[in-house]
Amino acid sequence: MAKNLDKEGLSSIVENYDIFYIDLWGVVHNGITLHKEAVKTLEQITKSKKDYVLLTNAPRPNKTVNSFLEKMGMNKEIRKKVYSSGEASLNYLKKNLLEDKFYHVGPPRDFDLFLDFKKNKTLEIEESKYLLCTGLFEDQGDNLNFYKELFKDQINKKMICTNPDLIVDRGHKRELCAGSVALVFEKLGGEVIYFGKPFPEVYNQAINNQGKKVLSIGDNLNTDIKGANLLNYDSLIIANGIHKDEIKKEGIDLVSKKYEVIVNFIQTELKW
Repeated sequence: MAKNLDKEGLSSIVENYDIFYIDLWGVVHNGITLHKEAVKTLEQITKSKKDYVLLTNAPRPNKTVNSFLEKMGMNKEIRKKVYSSGEASLNYLKKNLLEDKFYHVGPPRDFDLFLDFKKNKTLEIEESKYLLCTGLFEDQGDNLNFYKELFKDQINKKMICTNPDLIVDRGHKRELCAGSVALVFEKLGGEVIYFGKPFPEVYNQAINNQGKKVLSIGDNLNTDIKGANLLNYDSLIIANGIHKDEIKKEGIDLVSKKYEVIVNFIQTELKW
């Protein structure tokens, strides 16, 4: 049974951990504005002399996420804690696929992920050696059948997915993410290499976690909490996020069983 921390706050358990992996979207901001209580909590974690990483499944390099947060008003000391799935993807691409032609699946704004090797981008999917998925095309943001048709003759190629999230809430609007496109490709028989939560590599790249007691905080059972489970970390689910309606209707214990994950703690919002 998940322990509710709404009354006691994160401060009641902070001394039990050395490192906190904290999700950004859904925990610290909603895509439009920062959550003030969450920002206060990050400041208090620092005062408690504990480490944390703002681990995000954003398909952009760290510096781009940093700029986005700066525009929201987040201070530099907090922003420097960011580590993104885009950064982890970029490390892999530079090491393994720097000279290969690729076809980009996603909005034009994600161009900064492949800025260093943009000469290898092809507009014809047939000419590509691999597919780089950062999201959905702007004019095909909710039509997964379009991608099924696009990929049907390309399943001999690998797809690099820079954001395993299936959905995200931007303010009050729910949007599909790159993970939903990658799932279409997998169901057709294609191979996908994922970067981001719940896959262990992004956690290990972000900070030295060897021998440390870790708590993973997020609003997504498929990524934040499943990732914690895979690495034997404790987990805290933020209830006022992706699974808000499910948790309100069924309770976290039933919902976590449905998603086959273990949740140690629950808070409505991240609060000290």
